Amino acid sequence: MLRSLFSLLVLLSLIGDAMAQQPQPNVTANSRLASANTRFGFKVFEQLAKSDAGKNIFVSPSSVAFTLAMIYNGASGETQQGMATALELQGMSLPEINQANAALRTMLASADPKVQLNIANSLWARKGLVFKPEFIKRNQEFYAAEISDLDFAAPNAPQTINNWVNQKTNSKITKIVDQIPSDAVLYLLNAIYFKGNWATPFDKTKTKDGPFTLLSGAKKKLPLMSQNGRFRYFENEKFQAISLPYGAGRMSMYVFLPAKNSSLKNFQAELNATNFENWTSELSSTEGNIALPRFKLEYEITLNNTLKALGMETAFDSQRANFNEMCAKSSGPNLFIGEVKHKTFVEVNEEGTEAAAVTSGGMHLTSFAPPFTMTVDRPFFCAIRDNQTGTLLFMGAIVAP
Repeated sequence: MLRSLFSLLVLLSLIGDAMAQQPQPNVTANSRLASANTRFGFKVFEQLAKSDAGKNIFVSPSSVAFTLAMIYNGASGETQQGMATALELQGMSLPEINQANAALRTMLASADPKVQLNIANSLWARKGLVFKPEFIKRNQEFYAAEISDLDFAAPNAPQTINNWVNQKTNSKITKIVDQIPSDAVLYLLNAIYFKGNWATPFDKTKTKDGPFTLLSGAKKKLPLMSQNGRFRYFENEKFQAISLPYGAGRMSMYVFLPAKNSSLKNFQAELNATNFENWTSELSSTEGNIALPRFKLEYEITLNNTLKALGMETAFDSQRANFNEMCAKSSGPNLFIGEVKHKTFVEVNEEGTEAAAVTSGGMHLTSFAPPFTMTVDRPFFCAIRDNQTGTLLFMGAIVAP
């Protein structure tokens, strides 16, 4: 029987955010890794926008990247090359990648005392199977992975893993494993939990029900939160964009609202890492009004086909996958990835969500910009970013809040 390496991404809970954007000493590996993760995140989102067109999408590029980085430590040959292509890690050595991930995890976790951002990793191995000490050591040292030897045949084994998930996501995600297949030998999990308040909370007394136009053209009543103030804002003939900071301002939620004569589909056709960076750099401090839906949603996706499309086919191939750096290849069966499962939760309300804000050099434009009104009453794109490292924690297309 073939043994499959099951990698499951347990993901996040968003309920608010904040982070102070203070320049930090430049760390080349970190900036390279953050750029790679951003490119990878937008590639994943592009694939999901095709396969899940017309649905709410909400993913954490950071969670997927952390989990795959742990697996990458066990890959060799063509399998490693395919993963490097998918993850945009070409040109970076394994020590660089691991050190950069360790530094990034530390920087994100200690970003803002007003924001709770927990990143946890774990590795659950089938009892009795011996993994290479170097593989285990790297995941412990650089990813702070909790290592557990678990009897997969025990009736309570799935619940043991799910209890870890429940704890690390503050009960926002309670289950990731239904049952453990007989050929599963290893689960690698990443959980991200974020909770923070808006830098300027929305006044609940100003929240009013208003129409939200769905993709079909039908209208749905939703509670629209609103506030006046000075925001980092940009608009052109195709969309409006705003940055809503959390806490001390290092993290923000970016909201992109396609123009009424355009569509979310048209916007997504131009959405990539380069354009996103260019658009966000155009934001400048401007007086205006923002109305944003209060919403809560969950999202679940199996990423096998998405990752195969990005160049990781070999890692899922039971005959060709090469994970010799994880577990010594013997005359027995071969390790391969069986499933990459991703699950998210997000809640946006008057108190907070997740977000990051950058304020560099835009103030001098304010006096020349007329006040804006941005009413998010139709499908939109949003992203939660750490403005210091450029790390995209979450991104999504919200078509039906």
